Amino acid sequence: MQTQPLVSVIIAFLNEEKFLSETIKSVLAQTYLNWELLLVDDGSTNQSTGIAKQFAADHPGKIFYLEHEGHVNKGVCVSRNLGVKNSKGNLIAILDADDVWLPEKLQKQVAIFQKYPDLGLVAEGSTHWYSWNDPKAEDIEIPVGSLYEKNRVIRLPAHQDKVFGPVELLYSLYPLSKGAAAGPCAWLLSKKAIIKAGGFEESFTKEYQLYEDQAFLCKIYLREKVYLSSECNNLYRQRPGSVVQWVNEKGHYHKVRAYFLNWLENYFQHHNISDAKLKKLLNQALLPYRNPNWFFISRTLPKKLLRLSLKPLRLLTRFLTRNGILTKQPAHA
Repeated sequence: MQTQPLVSVIIAFLNEEKFLSETIKSVLAQTYLNWELLLVDDGSTNQSTGIAKQFAADHPGKIFYLEHEGHVNKGVCVSRNLGVKNSKGNLIAILDADDVWLPEKLQKQVAIFQKYPDLGLVAEGSTHWYSWNDPKAEDIEIPVGSLYEKNRVIRLPAHQDKVFGPVELLYSLYPLSKGAAAGPCAWLLSKKAIIKAGGFEESFTKEYQLYEDQAFLCKIYLREKVYLSSECNNLYRQRPGSVVQWVNEKGHYHKVRAYFLNWLENYFQHHNISDAKLKKLLNQALLPYRNPNWFFISRTLPKKLLRLSLKPLRLLTRFLTRNGILTKQPAHA
């Protein structure tokens, strides 16, 4: 790999006039200088188009404006694939149009590719960014592979800053396991890996877009070596109106997840994926959708019964503590 490989940064956008300038400026602020930026307009109907065209005009040969024929909306995956098709770099970075990179993001990830040139993907954690809208809000850094719930990391990943072989990460990361996955703004990919995987899955449109990144990552995990970095040089904006919030508010999460899992099952079958552990994880994930009654009896009901059996003990402990009958014993040196 050459000393300073060209990185093609792809930002697909649709009506992001509020955030697009800030996102583009975070690319311009990178300490790594050998990049090009492709702004792919997915049929915007507000000032986003003008903002993107102005940046391209102000930075000729560095920033490029692209759109679909007729300025139509085709979805984020089709737009990213258009960006890849028009890219000149051997490395591809994806940045959503409302997220932000810290200045050393590209420099640090390119250095990893230079050390391990046969990688398909370098991925890092993301900072879930709440303070952009409320300075008093706490931002939460979510490392790849960590377990978290209710915006709190409850267990750090077992392994970071290492290379994982093909398939390995499907065993431990979401969407088939519980470890936190890396979002698009945290990736740096080889262009060859994207092409080998067949690009981004264009069937994941509208509400199903919630799982487009997971569908793409599954294809990469199956084929490529992946480096998981302990770095976190990106800000993943948490905001109203996001696909995540929209799907959850509409109560469509399980509909969307079932769509993804069925797609993944078909993908495994079509590509003759015979890994027994993967099939077991997939079948477990499909169980609540394929056999909800058995899922309730075998998984949900035992947990409910356990919680009910522990409730009297917790109430008794609380009563004894309040009345001074039960006290915590001091620790002995």
